[in-house]
Amino acid sequence: MATWTIGAVSVTRVEEQIGFASFPPEQYLAGFERELLQRHLPWLVPHHYSPEHDRLVTSVHSWLIRTDRHTILLDSCGGNHKERPGLARFHQRDTPYLARLREAGAAPEDIDIVLCTHLHADHVGWNTMLRDGRWIPTFPNAKYLFSRSEDEYGDPRRNPAADADPQRGCAYRDSVLPVIEAGQVEFIDDGSKIIDGLFFQDAVGHTAGHGLLKLESGNDAAVFPGDSLHQPMQVFRPDWNSRFCEQAGPARATRRSILDYCSDRHALLLPAHFGAPHGGYVTRHAAGYDFTPADDLVVAG
Repeated sequence: MATWTIGAVSVTRVEEQIGFASFPPEQYLAGFERELLQRHLPWLVPHHYSPEHDRLVTSVHSWLIRTDRHTILLDSCGGNHKERPGLARFHQRDTPYLARLREAGAAPEDIDIVLCTHLHADHVGWNTMLRDGRWIPTFPNAKYLFSRSEDEYGDPRRNPAADADPQRGCAYRDSVLPVIEAGQVEFIDDGSKIIDGLFFQDAVGHTAGHGLLKLESGNDAAVFPGDSLHQPMQVFRPDWNSRFCEQAGPARATRRSILDYCSDRHALLLPAHFGAPHGGYVTRHAAGYDFTPADDLVVAG
């Protein structure tokens, strides 16, 4: 179980699942070039790409962020027993996610804050659990934080188009609405301070209300960019959007802004779907960006 120390804050990855993307790389990343893949095969295999299957490897995990006063869960993966027609990877799952959370040192009752970078199905699922035929909040003592603009777009009661999106409609009804109805939700906006040193910031593009977290503690920093980056190759090619990005231009601009900040601040980049070691450092140079995985393997573009 991977844990990093950012100043006085600990960050632990809590895995739900890891596996292959449903699409070949050309369909997963817009503009994908095989030449870049071939150049980086020595370190992309096996944790980020499988030559045997010709598929990118994608992780689905949460980040458990702990200070001396707060226990925060960032993004809650796909969840168990959820109806996800059209999303086979998340349909009617039965994973030991809560056991892994306990192994990381936190029971559901210990979580003070749950924050979702956006409201796609693979980021909200464990917000709720099924009990006696109804969905109830998994984290009974937590305040759940959602982007106000993301909620306005993703709520199928206000935006009927959300119901037609397999990533949104069902997920909102079983994993977002029940915690709103339970009175545990607070809506946040660009620049909201979550706790001292931890800030929510708009990171639009992947979705209209997508956000990120910036953590600064002492001389150290980390960025949790949600789905602004899905794969390490996007560090070298920030113009490559994933097939799931809803706003192409803003997604590219957001990605470059994140990479610039990580380089300037020497901030640890901790996305939601990178394979092992699940994060790393970015260096900007005249021709673009390089990436150093968090296991200290230096990778140049």
